[in-house]
Amino acid sequence: MSLVPEEATIIVDNARQKKSAALLEPGDIIEVAPGDRMPADGELLNANASFDESALTGESVPVERMVGDTVMAGAVLADKVVRLKVTSKQGENAIDRILHLIEEAESRRAPIERFLDKFSRWYTPLMMLVSLLVIVTPPLLFAQPWETWIYRGLALLLIACPCALVISTPAAITSGLAAATRRGALIKGGAALEQLGNIESVAFDKTGTLTLGKPQVTDVIVSGSLSEDELLSAAASIEQGSNHPLATSLVRYVESKGIAISPASEQKALVGVGVEGMLEGVKWVLSAPSKLEASISNQALEQIAVLEDQGKTVVVALCESEHGMALQGLIAWQDEIRPDTAEAVAKLSKLGIRTIMLTGDNERSAASIASPLGMDYKARLLPADKVSYVNELASQHRVAMVGDGINDAPAMKAANIGVAMGGGTDVALETADAALTHNRLTELPAMIELSRATLNNIKQNVALALGLKGVFLVTSLLGITGLWVAVLADSGATAIVTLNALRLLRHKSSLD
Repeated sequence: MSLVPEEATIIVDNARQKKSAALLEPGDIIEVAPGDRMPADGELLNANASFDESALTGESVPVERMVGDTVMAGAVLADKVVRLKVTSKQGENAIDRILHLIEEAESRRAPIERFLDKFSRWYTPLMMLVSLLVIVTPPLLFAQPWETWIYRGLALLLIACPCALVISTPAAITSGLAAATRRGALIKGGAALEQLGNIESVAFDKTGTLTLGKPQVTDVIVSGSLSEDELLSAAASIEQGSNHPLATSLVRYVESKGIAISPASEQKALVGVGVEGMLEGVKWVLSAPSKLEASISNQALEQIAVLEDQGKTVVVALCESEHGMALQGLIAWQDEIRPDTAEAVAKLSKLGIRTIMLTGDNERSAASIASPLGMDYKARLLPADKVSYVNELASQHRVAMVGDGINDAPAMKAANIGVAMGGGTDVALETADAALTHNRLTELPAMIELSRATLNNIKQNVALALGLKGVFLVTSLLGITGLWVAVLADSGATAIVTLNALRLLRHKSSLD
């Protein structure tokens, strides 16, 4: 996904011209059409408008911006053609600031050190020293024959050869990565696989990760003389043709129920308010409750409060009557939780892993998603706030960050392990250490369990390799075994650890 367009439309002497987005300067006047992304940060000049900022803030519903407000680069215009004055210098817009956060997080991130890397620092030099001492000590100090101890020293050096030890980790890691891939989880290397097994907390983005990122109609409350189907048909008629996510969701919902949608006329978006139109000669208005000009009953106000406390977006439907605009009903939407989210959170809890939701959404919406799932949450977080919070968690214990958008990428890089949803942005996928290719959150606890099994397998392989070598080192020193037995012992240990590692290919999660 392109984060900003390559070209922008600028206004010079009331004439439209094309200009590279990279060459925009503060003070340039740009024109943006519905569905286009902002090429730079800009100040809204001529009209109020709605912008989809979900890629930047995680807010699932477009936000209303008034004249004079600043709109961030990368935001998508939802409803009408607008003009803005560029306010950001080259390399300093909202997208650039997020990319700088990713770079800073990368520079602060401690390099992952593999177990075998630490172990091999002392093993090989130590074995070479021991072999040398075996060769020279008995002849020099105890007048033993040189040929006997040179033979035994060479046998010891052969047995100590770390073939089985060296292959023990790569064999387990390769098997673990292959097993993860079979489940639809791509992990970028053995170091990331090892780190997953040590995770103690998982931080989730909300929109597009725990939820589908698409508002769905959840409630239809009829308050007038119309039936529910008639109310939905009228509302869909007024909303038809709009690109607003709530409008498209409503039209899809009405069509799925097989309800006929009549054509409306004089449809007009009321920025910051809603939409209005004429249906069979009668004026209809769909309005946000806070922008209502008509008075409605206390019962309706109470119903609105209940729905909004559940984190839902509510629209009031009114139509013209003899006594002015009359309330016909309420329609509510909510971002739908992924079908497997609750199961994934429960499985992580069984593994002893704490879960927390980080979102740019408002407090009530965050609570309505996190509380039923039994998760902690932090709301109204910008990308920089997410990085700060993840850094705070990482200073206490190992933490993974799961996200899908560019706004999550800096926090994913700041975490010990970053995990991206397969349907996420290119920046998120590139930044992450692992990806859930099928967008199934239930694969995350399975990945962690597989990582723990891989770590145990590595420890088993190291123990087997060192144990066999220890036995034959002693027998070689005592002259019980010779070079041929040493060769067989070394080859046998290599075969045993390889076969043990291959068991991971048959690994099954105990949580399934």
